[in-house]
Amino acid sequence: MESAYLQKNLGTCLTQGLAEVARMRPVDPIEYLALWIYKYKNNVTMEQQRQEEMAQLERERELAVMEQEMMERLKAEELLFQQQQLAFQLELEMQEKERQRIEELQRAQEQFEKELRMCVENTAKGEDISHGEDGADSGRTLAEISDRYGAPNLSRVEELDEPMLSDRHAVLVNQGLSVRPPSQRMYQGPRPWYSDTMS
Repeated sequence: MESAYLQKNLGTCLTQGLAEVARMRPVDPIEYLALWIYKYKNNVTMEQQRQEEMAQLERERELAVMEQEMMERLKAEELLFQQQQLAFQLELEMQEKERQRIEELQRAQEQFEKELRMCVENTAKGEDISHGEDGADSGRTLAEISDRYGAPNLSRVEELDEPMLSDRHAVLVNQGLSVRPPSQRMYQGPRPWYSDTMS
């Protein structure tokens, strides 16, 4: 039990100290051994502190690396979120523009249909009015249509057919009668009184 305790706490120190005394062969080996053990204790303490500091630095470095990675992930997530927000905003703007374009097309279509209906209605009204006037005029006399004082009260005005006159003239010519058509006849005036005596 005691040897185990001494071996655990003083074994390495005494072994190295005695080896150092045997190598150096000082004048006062006890004092030299005491000073060496004291120096050994300081060296061990400093080594332990150094190792603890190194471990602390390693832990801090790992924490710094983890924090850096976390910051990079946060920045990446923030950038991704901004990109998603921007894409969503652009999508909303595109949808709004598309909606406005559809509304403008619908308004233009409605305006076009309205104008087309008005044009068709005006055309139909014009045709109805013209048909009504034609129907009214067909049953009215010349005096009623013209509304002028002294106009003849004729139910129908007949036009002479020029070909018929020319046909009649051809018949008269074939019979040996030289008769001019009414359009070619000339007024010669009354015959003088002496024409009978001369003939």
